[in-house]
Amino acid sequence: MKGMKGGSPYKLRVRNLSLSLTALICLTLAVWAWEKTPHLTTYFQQVEQFEMSSSVLSPVNSVKTTPVNNFTRQNPLLVGVKSNPPKEEVPSKLSIKGIPSEPAKEDNSSADTPSISPAGGSAKSSAGERKDGENVKMVSSNKDCDYAKGKWVADSKRPLYSGSGCRQWLSGMWACRLNHRTDFAYEHYRWQPKDCEMPDFHGSKFLRRMKHKTIAFIGDSLGRQQFQSMMCMVTGGRESPEVEDIGKQYGLVIPRGAKRPDGWAYRFPKTNTTILYYWSASLCALEPINKMDPATNVAMHLDRPVQFLQQNLPRFDVLVLNTGHHWNRGKLTANRWVMYVNGTPNADKKIAGIGNAKNLTIHSVVKWLDSRLPQYPRLKVFFRTMSPRHFENGDWNTGGSCDNTIPLVGGSDVNQNSSSDPATEDAVKGSKVKLLDITALSQLRSEGHVSKFSIRPQPGMYDCLHWCLPGIPDTWNELLAAQV
Repeated sequence: MKGMKGGSPYKLRVRNLSLSLTALICLTLAVWAWEKTPHLTTYFQQVEQFEMSSSVLSPVNSVKTTPVNNFTRQNPLLVGVKSNPPKEEVPSKLSIKGIPSEPAKEDNSSADTPSISPAGGSAKSSAGERKDGENVKMVSSNKDCDYAKGKWVADSKRPLYSGSGCRQWLSGMWACRLNHRTDFAYEHYRWQPKDCEMPDFHGSKFLRRMKHKTIAFIGDSLGRQQFQSMMCMVTGGRESPEVEDIGKQYGLVIPRGAKRPDGWAYRFPKTNTTILYYWSASLCALEPINKMDPATNVAMHLDRPVQFLQQNLPRFDVLVLNTGHHWNRGKLTANRWVMYVNGTPNADKKIAGIGNAKNLTIHSVVKWLDSRLPQYPRLKVFFRTMSPRHFENGDWNTGGSCDNTIPLVGGSDVNQNSSSDPATEDAVKGSKVKLLDITALSQLRSEGHVSKFSIRPQPGMYDCLHWCLPGIPDTWNELLAAQV
């Protein structure tokens, strides 16, 4: 017995008894401390109350959950703690298919201002908050809103800038209040999306959201109208001498023999925001076939985006493209444009059709952009659909006119599920390029065109393609701002 490890049986029994008494004393002290120290109990109660609070934040149909257990799976400190979930089912803040959500109210906060997420952390969120009396509720995001569906409603707060002002940015040919027009009912309507709210546009707030960012419009003269509209909207139509002309930084200077540059670029120094426009009626890369001959034909590369876009894409944060109205034989002939594909003159008669050539270009530009967007995750690209024409009894050069001055004679609602510009809609489908769908809602506004009210009106000459400003292009920019 003397050689046995641990000593005699008597000593072993004494040691075991001492250990048992020590454990009993520690357990007693632990229970006493738990009862006297409410902090831990309160902590677990707060965890359960926090999970239960989702029923207040989002009163949707019940979803079976076990809030505390879900919380412990995300918090290692609580592993091993047993908790009994509440007997009643707890609504959870989930996105459930088929359940309509509340429309979001205007979010007036700056993009640089973080909001508080449901988990209690700081996060930038597109879902705003609103106060109903003393209750604060989370309001659903407009992220999945179909802005093309909705209706035109009268709004006495419109227009967003003076139709007699904004001369710093607005071309005189589109300032209808200065061009003999006497009816201005077309200025006093706004677009109301069907299932969500469109926040009111405030120029200063939009510039703060676009701090250190560049917005680029590339397209035809309707793109130029949208650009001028945006410049008037962000300045409120007021003179803004502090805005810097930085066109030279983008090569936007007046070429020799030309009346104006191929575009404009302006920087707002307070927010370091740049807004620019580049004229590209087709979005194709254009290249003189014989650079030594001023009268040479121009290669119109249907499968290559315009060079300005290729060269400057990394500099953009928001990009808006459009094309359409220059795709006709008369324009191609007048510009001496010759269709090229794969670097050689096009020999495919099917592609040579104007509609097919345009579709090839749109698909090529979207495909090119989609392949490069992963390199520029901050960049948001929008392809704007066709702006409708309202010529009646002929075209622009065959006596066509648009005399209507009564708003919404064809109705005020758009409820269709697909775009009225199916070619552009099809091109962006499945890509990261977003559709800025303005065709159907603009189709209802035949009274908003320049019509016969030009700087130097001529009998029988109507412009039923371009719009009066302020006017319909302002709504296009509101749709853009809501989706940005």
